[in-house]
Amino acid sequence: MLRRVLPILLVACLTTLLLFTIFQRVSWRALPQAVGLGEEYGSLEEADDAANTGSAITVPQADAQEPADVDPNAWRAGGSEGFKEPKVESKSPYPVGQLKPAGSNYTKCLVMPKMTGENVDWVDHELGDLVEAGLLTTAVYGMDDDSMELRPPRNKGNEVMAYLSYIIDFYDDLPDVALFMHAHRWAWHNNLILGKDASLMVRHLSAERVTRDGYMNLRCHWDPGCPDWLHPGAIDRDYWKQEESIFADYWNELFPEAPIPTVLAQPCCAQFAVSRERIRAVPKERFIYLRDWVLHTELSDFLSGRIFEYTWQYIFSSTPLHCPSMSACYCDGYGLCFGDAEKFDYYFELNYHLTGYQKELKLWNEQAETIAQAREQAHGRFSGEEALDVPEVGRNVTLREEITKLEEAMKERREAAFELGRDPRQRAKEAGRVWVEGDGF
Repeated sequence: MLRRVLPILLVACLTTLLLFTIFQRVSWRALPQAVGLGEEYGSLEEADDAANTGSAITVPQADAQEPADVDPNAWRAGGSEGFKEPKVESKSPYPVGQLKPAGSNYTKCLVMPKMTGENVDWVDHELGDLVEAGLLTTAVYGMDDDSMELRPPRNKGNEVMAYLSYIIDFYDDLPDVALFMHAHRWAWHNNLILGKDASLMVRHLSAERVTRDGYMNLRCHWDPGCPDWLHPGAIDRDYWKQEESIFADYWNELFPEAPIPTVLAQPCCAQFAVSRERIRAVPKERFIYLRDWVLHTELSDFLSGRIFEYTWQYIFSSTPLHCPSMSACYCDGYGLCFGDAEKFDYYFELNYHLTGYQKELKLWNEQAETIAQAREQAHGRFSGEEALDVPEVGRNVTLREEITKLEEAMKERREAAFELGRDPRQRAKEAGRVWVEGDGF
């Protein structure tokens, strides 16, 4: 009797173990990945900054995953009141910068911090024509490599140390426009319509807009960072804004003569462009003071870097808020003009549906793979599909068709936007500027 029962019990145990393994795989796949902003924000992400007191920074991931809470459609108003683009006007006391005659060239310098192991060959590969034409130079700071020509005094404060060191080193020999960017080409925080590609942002950036405004955050999207990101002096500590509760303590050290602002806001993530005129509006000694603060602060690299991430706009525009129109940023800043803010919003409506279909297709494929593996492991005798999520037959084909349609529609609108952006009048219109005959971009 025992000999008859043992095989049955063995088969039952093995089947139970197989199903448990399958269910575990399904449940773990359903869990969203937790992304710590301490590892994702800024150019030189730190894997374990909580234990780091500011002596070194690690090699960052080339393409960090987008935090789960970032929504490129977050700015859309919607509702029964109809579309209305949100705007937060920054009132900088600086005058409008003087442009060169229409058709003139502007020189640019791309400033980047680089850790050993990071590859910046994309600059030569993608922007070599601008370099050869003398329109673009680079200033790459080796953060942990003594063999590189440009080196900061210390590898501290993440990208802040490289940015301030460049300004101090080249204060008397600046280009028309300086671009401060991260070393990696692809990043979630780069502009969506430009493929999250840093090289396209450099290529299409309007030096005229930077010269006119003096300071431009290179990220057009508000989320995260706008419209009211930080409240200095907040008592409750927010995991996503770890610098918020300590900001007021350090503000007086950085800006001893300025009152603590109630709100600090601009799009993340420490990538911006500044005109030569605006940089020199700030005394060189001031930048030396700020760098000395970074060198001597006891704050971790993550926290000191995040403090500067939301004060660059104050340093260069003397305003705590910098949340310009997103459609104007794309149009006047990069030459992607959709016609008006509402048409710009429609592009993101298409993107919203595209993202939804892509996520659904990914889930369908994962469910189909789980069923296939279960059958394979059971040698064709598995009959537990009813206990798993079985994907709808043919839904994957429908989803691929919808994705293709949306991608084609978005590509068509993107190409039309680039064409419309060639018209300086349209750029002025979408930026809310008065057009004067003969004005350039």
